[in-house]
Amino acid sequence: MTVKISNKIVGYRVKKADTDAASAQPAAQPESSLVKMNEYIERPEFLVGTTYKIKPPVAEHAMYITINDIVLNEDTDHESRQPYEVFINSKSMEHFQWVIALTRVISAVFRKGGDLTFLVEELRSVYDPNGGYFKKGGVFMPSLVAEIGAVIEKHLKAVGLMESEEMSETTKRILAEKRAEFEANNAKATNDDKAGDFPPNATMCGKCSTKAVIVMDGCATCLSCGDSKCG
Repeated sequence: MTVKISNKIVGYRVKKADTDAASAQPAAQPESSLVKMNEYIERPEFLVGTTYKIKPPVAEHAMYITINDIVLNEDTDHESRQPYEVFINSKSMEHFQWVIALTRVISAVFRKGGDLTFLVEELRSVYDPNGGYFKKGGVFMPSLVAEIGAVIEKHLKAVGLMESEEMSETTKRILAEKRAEFEANNAKATNDDKAGDFPPNATMCGKCSTKAVIVMDGCATCLSCGDSKCG
């Protein structure tokens, strides 16, 4: 485009192409302006919640665990869901006092922000002096508190705050083949003897606490997580 200069030139400067491009682009949102979870964030009127149902054999009635999340940096590239509070409801009043105390402490930890994985580790390491129990699927729970910790772990993975250890398709296929071969070799076991989703004579895995370890060709392998003594 041709521009006609009618006035006297009193000065000049060279305009670079990269300067034009930089000025045309909006400035990126600085890291310091991002809203991070902390105890000073006020509770909004609307929270996104998820409810999990558990039925431990040590409790008379089912327990419903509701975890509400707050949405931070909404409608931006840094949008995230952070747990804000937890509630546990049940018809049974047997564990009422310590359940209420536990939910208040966990909710306070949620509002502090930061890494929450330590909370899962602490809860899952609580052992009942009367012994634990196997939940549906053959997964061993050392205590009711540990199962609550397992629910929180599941929720943290769902909102992206913890990574899920997914097995590859090849590993899943190999485990399926091993399971089919093992069950074929032990077809004499009746359906009444089966417990959970794995062979009745399987033993507990030290890695995932699931009663799913079988021995084939002298090698102990877990059909749930794929852990094997033979590498």
